[in-house]
Amino acid sequence: MKTKTLRISMLLLIVFSIFISCKDDDDVTTTFVAEDRTEQQAKDNDSILKYLTTHYYNSNEIASLEDPQYTDIIISELEQDEDGNYLPLQDAVNNTLLIDAVVTYETEYLEASYKYYVLHLNQGGGESPNFTDQVRVRYEGTSINDDGEVFDAVSTPEELLLYGDGFTTLGSIRAWQLVMPMFSTAIKPSGGYNIVNGVVDYDNYGFGIMFVPSGLAYFSGTSTGSSYDNLMFKFELLQYEEMDHDSDGIPSYLEDLDDNTDAFDDDTDEDEFANFIDFDDDGDGVSTFNELISTEYTVDTNLDEDEPILAANEYEYARSETAGVITITTVTVVFTNAGTPDYLDANISVDHNADEE
Repeated sequence: MKTKTLRISMLLLIVFSIFISCKDDDDVTTTFVAEDRTEQQAKDNDSILKYLTTHYYNSNEIASLEDPQYTDIIISELEQDEDGNYLPLQDAVNNTLLIDAVVTYETEYLEASYKYYVLHLNQGGGESPNFTDQVRVRYEGTSINDDGEVFDAVSTPEELLLYGDGFTTLGSIRAWQLVMPMFSTAIKPSGGYNIVNGVVDYDNYGFGIMFVPSGLAYFSGTSTGSSYDNLMFKFELLQYEEMDHDSDGIPSYLEDLDDNTDAFDDDTDEDEFANFIDFDDDGDGVSTFNELISTEYTVDTNLDEDEPILAANEYEYARSETAGVITITTVTVVFTNAGTPDYLDANISVDHNADEE
């Protein structure tokens, strides 16, 4: 059952962080002012740490399962004495305190410093997505503040776009952009995934739990039912698709030039369109795609031909398959002037594909 949505637009997140004003029938204005992010994070971190130190999970059972699912994870609260004091973990052989199993991470976001916690249960045997990619996942989201109240659950694999363009597509909350790249997808068999009764059978996928403060989630928004909600997500990372938001040939994660997991602050031609959503990154009048060299490969799998090994700075742009013959189109970055690629150099405006048009 899906009750809420994990997706949130970048614009809405910013709006939630500022002011919301409304008027009632008596013409009285009520102004909502969001909490200071740094001050709220201090409260949130205390709340999360209290949860991690007073709850445990069935670690021995999880370790014994082959490809466990998020529904197999059972988190329980420590018993308390008559005075409300928490008692030590009774069965430390089969269970583990969350605080003893999580890894602590820190990040800067919207001018505040945040701590978040990840329980790495299985790395996964495939490849890792980037923060701008689309992932195929199963997950369950619960409120730490409400001690396990489920607000979102996806039991059937679903595609989730981690990063939106700010206009037509929604991205996920910040925590997912940070945590998903830490894990790898399921192993992709050479002959394709095994399908059992119409359901894909995934093997050795990324599997874990994230514990995140409200500032890396919905902050003052009420998508979970209340504001300033600290969240826990159990998740399975099954597959991912590399995204190129503006279809210019450069994968979106590579358009994060300063490598700060924020693609919106990279705008080479300063036209107020970030590179990852700009068809002409350097504003020289030649599209980014045409400042790359396009190449087409054909691979006949009927003859056991192998796919090409792409060169440095060469990226797959498109592929199709007909009767066992795969057609792959790639683009390769050109460096006419050493150090700066042509598509980011306004002084170079050569259309490398002009002869093919």
